[in-house]
Amino acid sequence: MASHPLETAAQALGQKLEGLDLPGRLALVASLEGKAVFTTSLGIEDQVITAAIATGRNDIEVSTLETGRLFNETVALIDKTEETYGILIRRFRPEQDDIDAYAAKYGLNGFYDSVEARHACCGVRKLKPLARALEGASFWITGLRRGQSGNRAETPFAEADLERGLIKINPLADWTIEEINAHVAAEAIPVNPLHTRGYPSIGCEPCTRAIKPGEPERAGRWWWENDEKRECGLHVAEAASAQSPLPASSIAR
Repeated sequence: MASHPLETAAQALGQKLEGLDLPGRLALVASLEGKAVFTTSLGIEDQVITAAIATGRNDIEVSTLETGRLFNETVALIDKTEETYGILIRRFRPEQDDIDAYAAKYGLNGFYDSVEARHACCGVRKLKPLARALEGASFWITGLRRGQSGNRAETPFAEADLERGLIKINPLADWTIEEINAHVAAEAIPVNPLHTRGYPSIGCEPCTRAIKPGEPERAGRWWWENDEKRECGLHVAEAASAQSPLPASSIAR
């Protein structure tokens, strides 16, 4: 069966990205026809990308999902990053009506009680704001790396997100955590102080703990669940119903 045009375009773009360094990868995406959006969680990988976007003056919108349950250190880092690089980080927050409806059904911290409730919370605080952040985007840039978890071990440089009708770009897919740490130190990139306290992956405060020695980087996320492939849903395709908003020729040129 023939591939979706968006999948063909993503494969061609991924081949181009593989041979470039990080600045080159971001510059290539910025040069393509269509809006590019980078969503940052303010984690160490995302700080590397933000710094590269800012120093390269790439035409890429930087956004974050301010869920209302973030660590104080994460919220403070948003301001510090804007000041350091002279950029604007657009903040997308959940709707109060959605939060109230969730609390009425599950309780404010009902996400501990079931996977269903946890997914519903992520839906309200992350997925719906993400949809607004990506409105009109042709390219979505993320900080996904293959070394973050077994579930992300095959992360490509570019992949078709058929549900959202765009191409997701993972410019750090082949970077190791050692390379990330070395780059941050060399470039004096501001990072979340929680990283030095045993939090390699940082999400909402109630859903994140420090990891134990030898655990995978994302073991501290939703640690009370047994599913080793647990994710919030941001990077898990739910359906392949959306159509590509851009022709493959605009990418594979």
